[in-house]
Amino acid sequence: MGVGVSSVMGPDGEAGGLPTGLGDLPENCVAAVLAYLEPLEICRAARLSRTFRGASSSDSVWETKLPRNYRHLLALATDEENPYKKSRLCKKEIYARLCRPVPLDGGTKEFWLERTSGGICMSISSRALLITGIDDRRYWSYLTTEESGFHSVAYLHQTWWFEVDGEVDFCFPAGSYSLFFRLHLGRATKRLGRRICITEHIHGWDIKPVRFQLSTSDGQLAQSKCYLDKIGSWILYHAGDFVVENSDVPTNLKFSMKQIDCTHTKGGLCVDSVFIYPKGFRQGKIFAADLMT
Repeated sequence: MGVGVSSVMGPDGEAGGLPTGLGDLPENCVAAVLAYLEPLEICRAARLSRTFRGASSSDSVWETKLPRNYRHLLALATDEENPYKKSRLCKKEIYARLCRPVPLDGGTKEFWLERTSGGICMSISSRALLITGIDDRRYWSYLTTEESGFHSVAYLHQTWWFEVDGEVDFCFPAGSYSLFFRLHLGRATKRLGRRICITEHIHGWDIKPVRFQLSTSDGQLAQSKCYLDKIGSWILYHAGDFVVENSDVPTNLKFSMKQIDCTHTKGGLCVDSVFIYPKGFRQGKIFAADLMT
């Protein structure tokens, strides 16, 4: 996009009048153009001129970037801030607020707007999941770590029956979503300032695959399976996809991860959290499990 345009020409073909530039465009016209840009592009365009800076803060621009049910989403954050102040926020400020994580259920879940696209994301801590045997320290323990957004992960020493279940009710904006389990084979720690992976408990994941499943309150079902063999890295294992058509009605989502073949034990796995992203969004290392029909 150029910074200026040619000056107005007089009747004899000579330059006449005052030179014109982007700053001479009407602000409402600039806002109409900015509404077609992505959020980061709008912020960059604000640097071009005073007119663009004013247009880039227009409610008409940012309302097109907010989810249809943004008022409901904003209301979920009112407990931590002054509700009266929230009612006076402009649309750009609302967008910026929702881009920061909003905690739910005592901080065991959180959601936010993905900054570049405006899609809703959600993360669910291992402490919000129902994990078979989690209260028995012979099998499981919680580890404090900086490698989790929730600052702790569930670590499996050894078990015969491995099952992790979760459930969430949320008014997701209409669209398609993917669900992932964030897992790590081995226990990450630091020695002399260097990250290392302790692998002594890893066993049993190459004998039978782990099976993932998700279902929704409107009858959608997705199933997949895969072997866990990526040691030493955090991996997002794709469990399945679902579609939301009505953002005004909460979607009840149930999901699970199982390896319940009791012919062998398995261990050495860290379970961090479950992530829900807009379909097609990529964040971190992703492993696509085999779909089951």
